[in-house]
Amino acid sequence: MSLTFGNVHFTQQPQRVVYVSGSLMKNLKLSGKKSVHLRLGGERVPATVKPINKAGKHLYLASGVRKGIKIPKAGGVYFRAQEGEVQIGPLIGVLSDGPTSSSTHPFGNRTGFIKQLLTIGSKQSYIFAFTPRDINWDSETINGFFLGENGRFSRKRVPLPDVVYNRLPSRRAETTHSINQLRERFIRRRIPFFNWSFFNKSDIYRLLEKDSSVNRFVPESINSPTSEQIKDLLERHSLIYYKPSSGSLGNGIYRLSHVSKNGYYARYRKGGRNALLRFNSFGSLMRTLQGRHGRTLRGYVAQQGIRLIEIDGCPIDFRFHMHKNGRNQWVVVGIGAKKAGKGSVTTHLKNGGSLLTPEQALGRAFGARADDVLRNAKAVAINLAEALESHHQHLLGEIGFDIGIDKDERVWMFEANAKPGRSIFKHPSLRAEGRASIEHILEHCLYLSKFRRREG
Repeated sequence: MSLTFGNVHFTQQPQRVVYVSGSLMKNLKLSGKKSVHLRLGGERVPATVKPINKAGKHLYLASGVRKGIKIPKAGGVYFRAQEGEVQIGPLIGVLSDGPTSSSTHPFGNRTGFIKQLLTIGSKQSYIFAFTPRDINWDSETINGFFLGENGRFSRKRVPLPDVVYNRLPSRRAETTHSINQLRERFIRRRIPFFNWSFFNKSDIYRLLEKDSSVNRFVPESINSPTSEQIKDLLERHSLIYYKPSSGSLGNGIYRLSHVSKNGYYARYRKGGRNALLRFNSFGSLMRTLQGRHGRTLRGYVAQQGIRLIEIDGCPIDFRFHMHKNGRNQWVVVGIGAKKAGKGSVTTHLKNGGSLLTPEQALGRAFGARADDVLRNAKAVAINLAEALESHHQHLLGEIGFDIGIDKDERVWMFEANAKPGRSIFKHPSLRAEGRASIEHILEHCLYLSKFRRREG
């Protein structure tokens, strides 16, 4: 296989002819060949090869070839030659959805992120966004959203892509028959599809608790706990979190604590505000929880609380944004330190939390030890990502870990997110990491689609 980067141009001739510069002919090992098959995504057409005398790596496609494989635009892209076929690409599809039919914001509040991906990605690939409704499985084509140089979307029909990056936003929609069928159809066509779906908290805890290489970093967690189990956890740890298995953004989370001689406390969000209830007995606490969430408390996880490092009396935890790079290795790309708002049950920014860099937070908490603590936390995050991937049956390329560090420098993993939010990258000191995150997504797409030289 040979892989090279060059430029695609269009000519108006109706025939199925491809004109190739001498340098590109040599790179693609086409010298002396009269014909070749050209491929984009899932589409393939034969074409006559005609060499041209032009410096650099250039491929001119006659309109018959261009229309036959639905090349969306001219410009710089990769060429991958193998066994009489030249594949142009990669063709990268970003799967998302939006509640609107807006031509300017077709993906709702994710449109800005998708525009960033398409802007950076279009310099080295054919990248487009699409919704489940845009796929025509009969013709194996997608009516995709491409981004023009003017920053506006235009629709172009292209073949099924070489790789799909899944950013479907709805946890509920992902469990429907139609979305399950969509994913299976891509897999049957051997089109890499990452990230498969949102994680379920209890599944992740169960996977990692059984792994001796990382289970010491996971707080004790009980899925669908009985009231006796909750009481036992509280007696042993004095602080626990009680949260929905499939929740996000801190919704539905309770921080339960037991203070000897003072009673039991439940801290939670209500109507956009932080609320605190006190109970004289464990029984009255449980009656309140069961009244709100059913007597069996199914679909909830009870988890050991950790006494985190604090700044100004407010707990701090960290979002580690992990990516696979172009060599298929896990790396830490961005870290945001989240400081809880006064009286808040979580550090979520929407619940009054604030964002710091990890250096700021750890410097306040550990002084001269801060660099060593951060280095250790990064190593733990990579170990956790590798362990999670080893137990997961589908392709992962991105994980957001919510990680805590206690006063003894121990690292704890509270949650793993398959489609992490990007709010940490709004911090002025983390904008470069936000761009690096997008570049890692694209690098991994190149790797999965085989448009990246594989080392080793």
